Amino acid sequence: METELIKDEVMPRILEWQISTVVKVRQEAQGVKTFTLALPHWTAHQAGQHYDVRLTAPDGYQAQRSYSIASSPEQRGEIELTVERLEEGEVSTYLHDILIVGDQVELRGPIGGYFVWEASMGGPLLLVAGGSGIVPLMAMIRHRRAVGSNVPVRLLYSSRTYEDIIYRDELEDLRKDRSGLEVFHTLTRLQPQVWDGYNRRIDMQMLEQVAKPLGDNLKAYICGPTALVEGVANGLVTLGIPADQIRTERFGPTGTT
Repeated sequence: METELIKDEVMPRILEWQISTVVKVRQEAQGVKTFTLALPHWTAHQAGQHYDVRLTAPDGYQAQRSYSIASSPEQRGEIELTVERLEEGEVSTYLHDILIVGDQVELRGPIGGYFVWEASMGGPLLLVAGGSGIVPLMAMIRHRRAVGSNVPVRLLYSSRTYEDIIYRDELEDLRKDRSGLEVFHTLTRLQPQVWDGYNRRIDMQMLEQVAKPLGDNLKAYICGPTALVEGVANGLVTLGIPADQIRTERFGPTGTT
């Protein structure tokens, strides 16, 4: 009964808009920033969920977009949203060009229950990302580390160039700490002179090399542009992974072409 009461109180709250305050802005990669936002009514999220962001102009015009949560559920009282600046994006250009520490912005969430993972769900995990599709997967990786999970994880991450890799240094540090996270990068446009990762778009050979060591019982999470998501999902099915073990999230154009 206590759990039911808590749910009754929390569910309406996540559908209400609240005013958050920017407490930190961090450059993650070229054209990508992370905004740390303090919430007056913080609710623990599941890794993979998102928040809606709403902007209101003086004349009443409103623009609204959804952004995946980058922070782990264990980061209490605040959330992190990592946003790619899109030239035609009304919300992303405002966040990048105008928003500074101390500013306020309307949020609603956390939202979503399909593309989520928590340590109790087990693994092993195959995470595949294109461009800013790494964001919800990073929340999963951070959650895994925060709770001390030893679930094996393999991340295959496609970016245009080395400079476009979001969370590049953090992923390298996590890869080195021998916690069971393996990271595989592929750069589709330009590679550094010294590069030991892949240098093409994700294909069947690459997917098989990364996924096969996890076995047929893996849980796959794929996030990125539609073409990448559909190609990887279909490829995993071809490799013998049951469709009900594959979860996908798609979004518009981003940095993997």
